Amino acid sequence: MDSTVPSYSVIGSGNSRARRVLWMLEELGLPYAHVPAPPQSQDVVALNPAGKVPVLLVDGVPITDSTAILTFLADRHGALTHPAGTLERAQQDSMTQFLLDEFDAALWMAARHSFVLPEALRQSAIKDSLKWEVQRSQSTLVHRMGAGPFLMGGMMTVPDIILTHCGDWAEVAHFPITEPKLADYLTRMRARPAYLRSRAG
Repeated sequence: MDSTVPSYSVIGSGNSRARRVLWMLEELGLPYAHVPAPPQSQDVVALNPAGKVPVLLVDGVPITDSTAILTFLADRHGALTHPAGTLERAQQDSMTQFLLDEFDAALWMAARHSFVLPEALRQSAIKDSLKWEVQRSQSTLVHRMGAGPFLMGGMMTVPDIILTHCGDWAEVAHFPITEPKLADYLTRMRARPAYLRSRAG
């Protein structure tokens, strides 16, 4: 490989948030290695003491947290993002934070009470309130969505990857997508070649 091209390795199982990073790298057309290590495995803990995935190795240096990784890659390669310091970037970052607060956090809490926490600590009843929260957040989201085809308008950005992954996660967790506009959006995003490649690995 050309020594000027950064070496990327994605650590994390493909059914985790690591899929966001795999998709981003496919969209950017960048070469990478994928190590499908599960959370809390030795390979992961050696790079992230919390044992969480994904971890992106950049020339051997680890970066943790999927949103931080996506933002780093977008900024480094000048794609799938508006430039830092612009109003468009502020709106993009606002959307990203909204998705993390209203969708990602609720889905992660549901996962924690389904299989992550020790069985004695799980509270299955909490999932009903989380489903209600996600349904309400969908209604708010569709009023924030632009004319499309992407969340921020005519250009795909980091929050598109986060939202589509959350939509996939919701489907697996049996959290219904109740807003037709959001369902149509997810169908479009899931048809992208880079998305399909990220799922095939």
